[in-house]
Amino acid sequence: MEDHRFHSVRHRASGLSLATIILVAVICLVSGLIISAQFDLSGETIAQIPTNISQTGAFPVVERNGELESPFVSVVERVTNAVVNVSARSENQEWPWWYHGGMGMSSGSGFFFREDGYILTNNHVVKDAAELIVRTASGYEYPAKLVGSDPFTDLAVIKVEPEEKVTVIPFGNSNDLKVGDWAIAIGNPFPQQGLERTVTVGVISAKGRSNLRFGDETPRFQNYIQTDASINPGNSGGPLINLRGECVGVNAAISSPTGSSVGIGFAIPINIARAVVPDLIASGKVSRGWLGVWLSDLTVRDAKRLGLAAVRGVKIDSVFLGSPAEKAGIRRGDVIVKFNGDEVDNSDQFSVLVSTVKTGNTVPVRVLRDGDEIGLQATVADQEQFLAANPASGRRTRTAPSGGSVDWLGMQLVNFTPEVARQLGIPHVEGVYVARVYPNTPADRASITEGTIIMQVNTEPVTSTTDIVTVDQGISDRSRVPLIVQEPDGSVARKVVRP
Repeated sequence: MEDHRFHSVRHRASGLSLATIILVAVICLVSGLIISAQFDLSGETIAQIPTNISQTGAFPVVERNGELESPFVSVVERVTNAVVNVSARSENQEWPWWYHGGMGMSSGSGFFFREDGYILTNNHVVKDAAELIVRTASGYEYPAKLVGSDPFTDLAVIKVEPEEKVTVIPFGNSNDLKVGDWAIAIGNPFPQQGLERTVTVGVISAKGRSNLRFGDETPRFQNYIQTDASINPGNSGGPLINLRGECVGVNAAISSPTGSSVGIGFAIPINIARAVVPDLIASGKVSRGWLGVWLSDLTVRDAKRLGLAAVRGVKIDSVFLGSPAEKAGIRRGDVIVKFNGDEVDNSDQFSVLVSTVKTGNTVPVRVLRDGDEIGLQATVADQEQFLAANPASGRRTRTAPSGGSVDWLGMQLVNFTPEVARQLGIPHVEGVYVARVYPNTPADRASITEGTIIMQVNTEPVTSTTDIVTVDQGISDRSRVPLIVQEPDGSVARKVVRP
């Protein structure tokens, strides 16, 4: 009896399972018919799939000649032959990759940007070179001449007389770059190993990088593009390319604890080169735009007080008398939020924006003043003329001029009176003169040199050593003391001394 019940139950269970399977099969068949109706997978529909698969946004591949390939292939094919190896030979050159016969030899990269033999590279690649040799993709070698260089941006133009037709790379627009865009770096890493025209791929990791230190070769104007496309020693001067085959940056430096790529590389935006290159070709040096203002970055407190959505913009601490800024109506306390159509982020970026405007051009400026946004027009001037640069301005003295002195943060300071200026043969400005910098002191570590004139300490103007003492007593944050100074070459800079 028990066995009969067991078999009966098992039989019913088997019948139920079979019915269930049949039902599921019917449902799947109907669903398949519905799906087929919705998504016709006939040959006609397949033919409608875009031949350029990258347009779908799904995969970074393209179709060419019936084959799928990386989109970088066609770009590299168009531009790689424009990249050259630049060898610089000079006596006693620092940090050579190899050394022989009393001559140092370093090597970097560059690229043709004009068919008549003009090559763009880094200033630090060709600096102090007694001889320049360019080797092209075809293996030809040409002697090159230095057309012009600019240490402030770390750019240089050299020229060869090619016997072959050269490939050129057009300039793009670095302002259009977005973080996450593809980036292709081409250069000659580790030249002693012969790794020429190496291609690496990554993305634009960040924009507007500044306050970077690269030893004695640190450029003053910094607005770097950061990329994770591998950049190594020897890549300097090579192009950073977008997917249109345009140069959007000049590879210049890396940040690395090992000296080799760790995915943090920096390129000079090509729009800076657009502003610098014509002057380098025309005269060998750069006529740099100048407004005549002393700046400081906005604080969080400033941004909140002004009702800004973000801590962006620059605050005007002081204005040079008779400067373009004063003529434009810019005042102390104004906050510049837009310059020549570009949003202003900080003082470093603003300095780059101003420096790339051609002398004599008038540009729009938007400032915040007393809660209102005001539109002004500023005619940018030549920096050297307004700072009265001349050969005597770089002279230094280790003997303090008359007028008393005070020691402060590793400096011997004296009052910079008109009489002292006449004694030294330099133009007079309001400030305190640095007569001496003691080794291994906070001032020395901040790269302050003798002959510097301190014009502002911690946002406060100073005109005497008494002002220095007074301002020093009121400094609450002793970890960093910002200074606005006029350096011995006549340029104005911001220094931060860390006591």
